[in-house]
Amino acid sequence: MVNGYAPKTLAEALELRSKYDLVPYAGGTDLMVENRPNVSYLFLGKLEELKGISEDAEFVRIGAAVTYTEALSSPMVPQLMKEAISRIAAPAIRNAGTFGGNLGNGSAKADSVLIEFVTGAKLRLLSAKGERVVDVEKFYLGRKKLDLAADEIIAEILLPKAGIDDYYYKKVGGRNALAISRVSFAGILSVENGTITRFSAGFGAVADTVLRYRELEAMLIGKTVEQAKAAKADVLKAYSEKLVLTRGRVSAEYRKTVCMNLLGDFLTEKGI
Repeated sequence: MVNGYAPKTLAEALELRSKYDLVPYAGGTDLMVENRPNVSYLFLGKLEELKGISEDAEFVRIGAAVTYTEALSSPMVPQLMKEAISRIAAPAIRNAGTFGGNLGNGSAKADSVLIEFVTGAKLRLLSAKGERVVDVEKFYLGRKKLDLAADEIIAEILLPKAGIDDYYYKKVGGRNALAISRVSFAGILSVENGTITRFSAGFGAVADTVLRYRELEAMLIGKTVEQAKAAKADVLKAYSEKLVLTRGRVSAEYRKTVCMNLLGDFLTEKGI
């Protein structure tokens, strides 16, 4: 049996979080496979304040307790995110699993988190003392290590709207869905008037956090397509030197080869 609290309002949840040592959760799909004795939980899955999907001029705002199924049915959620979350586990898990839970689990294998890295998403964190907004890349400090204070909860994911339509996404696993990724990759490349205005590439499930190297992305941004083609070999070489992968169920060498193949295929598909 899960021990803990089920607050009726967000204000009540924040008050409880400030007073007690509680582990927040919403869908609880990971609790099914965990054995954590002497832990008390804070159930957030029914809080209406965390269940909304909305948009403003800059962001699609996804509540932390929004499930994958709910997001898949929303016209506001970008197609890139939908493609990734549509491959998460089985329908029963997508019906329960949430965006906040995928983040709070602290895993580099989290399907929605890869998209948040590649798009440059921000996270809205709340406590009884107030709120703060952090870049998702700064939120992840290492394997299972997050920039989340003991009194904070993840309230909302702010997913940028502009410039993410021209994307590439691949998930490599034992099966197309149901399986945890061995390697996942997402890329965005935007060209305006023959010049590359955006290039981002993220690698999931290969290290302690999602890997994204902005300094390498800068090698192509601002170049014409023809200049980018000429620089492609140098870009791939730079990524090959930069990618340092952790050991997994399959070798780091194999996964690095897959990463490089996906990156090369992404660039080729986008005309580079």
